[in-house]
Amino acid sequence: MEKATFAAGCFWGVEATFRALPGVLSTRVGYIGGKTESPTYKEVCTDRTGHAEAVEVTYDPAKISYNNLLKIFWENHDPTQLNRQGPDWGTQYRSAIFYHSPEQQAAAQASKEALEKSHRYSKPIVTQMVPAETFYQAEDYHQQYLEKKGLASCHMKA
Repeated sequence: MEKATFAAGCFWGVEATFRALPGVLSTRVGYIGGKTESPTYKEVCTDRTGHAEAVEVTYDPAKISYNNLLKIFWENHDPTQLNRQGPDWGTQYRSAIFYHSPEQQAAAQASKEALEKSHRYSKPIVTQMVPAETFYQAEDYHQQYLEKKGLASCHMKA
C-alpha cells in the first residue's frame, strides 16, 4: 500500500472523487503544508495557518497507479486558479501535490509538464509540488462528508 496526498480546493469533493476509484483503499481529509500544529477547521479557515485542505489517499499500486491518480487530480479541478477553486478562496484551497517519495515527485513534475505542453489551459498552472510533511486529520464530521449528507458531489470539473 502507498499514500498520495492532493489539495484541489474543498476537500469534500476531492475525497469523494478519489474514494470512488478502484484500487483506492481509503481516504481521509485533513490539513497539510502549514506551520500550525494540530490545526482545527476553524483555524485553517482564517487563512493564517498556511495549511491546505487536502486528501490523503491510501491505494494499492497493483490496482491503480500513481500516474492514474495524478490524471484524476488534474481532471477534477482548475490548476490555474491561484488559492481558489470555484467559490472557495484562500490559501487553504490552493492546488498542490504533496509527494511522498522522489518517484512521486518525478511523476508529478512530469505530469505537470505534459499538461503544460498540451496547452489545455490558456493560463499558467500554479499547482505547488512540495514534500509531504505532517498530515493533520480533519475533524470527524469532515470525513466522507458528502456520503454522510447523501450528496453526490459538490465538486466542479475543470
